[in-house]
Amino acid sequence: MNYFNYFTEIEMRFQQRRGSLLMLSTLDWALIETWREAGVPLDAVLRGIDAAFDKQAAQTQRSTRRPRKVNGLAWCAQAVLEAVEQSKDAAIGAQSEADSKPQRESGFESDRIARYLERNAALLSAANLPAPANAAASVTAIRLRELAADLSLLSSRSVAEGSAFPSLDSAPLNLEALDRTLTVLEEKLFAALLTAAPEDQLVALREQAARELAPYRGKMQAVQIKQVQQQFLQKRLLEAHSLPRLSLFYMPQE
Repeated sequence: MNYFNYFTEIEMRFQQRRGSLLMLSTLDWALIETWREAGVPLDAVLRGIDAAFDKQAAQTQRSTRRPRKVNGLAWCAQAVLEAVEQSKDAAIGAQSEADSKPQRESGFESDRIARYLERNAALLSAANLPAPANAAASVTAIRLRELAADLSLLSSRSVAEGSAFPSLDSAPLNLEALDRTLTVLEEKLFAALLTAAPEDQLVALREQAARELAPYRGKMQAVQIKQVQQQFLQKRLLEAHSLPRLSLFYMPQE
């Protein structure tokens, strides 16, 4: 799974096939996050998008009606699921090849990650949140700084040993383990935000998600709909308080 390109590649392919630079909605981004967390290969998503638009093009040629404009990525959800089912073996092979690449090519050097964690810790410490959420943000900031300190120490040792690319290859704390930790921290923070959020705010957000999902319910499975709604709610609550996402995927390129 390519952390940097997963979202942008999907957005670009959808815009290309749609024929316009339609900005993806919060709901679309939530759907992409659901695919990524489920381990859906990027190639399968792109092929699913192509298949959905190819099918629409074929139907348009046979119909005299004006073609319907696609306004959301969820319209391609069923085609993406079908692409996954049709190419599981190929997807496993592609993932194995990606995993075999040297870590230094990923750009996830330990000193870069340490700076990213420190930056997020500072944002959490500066946030003005209700009492329960504020306590969770403070605890999370402390944990991020602890992880950053561990990574800085690792980077120093790697440099001292002569490594040109200090990374997490040989460290007890590898990239997957670190990202799992960050995901848990984010889930705890989200739970605190959810507890502290006013009832009317949560109702409004759930109603918005339901409205935006309505045209696509027939193309998505119930479990997928629930996941997207949860991702949508999480994304909007974090945005409302200007809080950062913690996963390594959101680490900016430098």
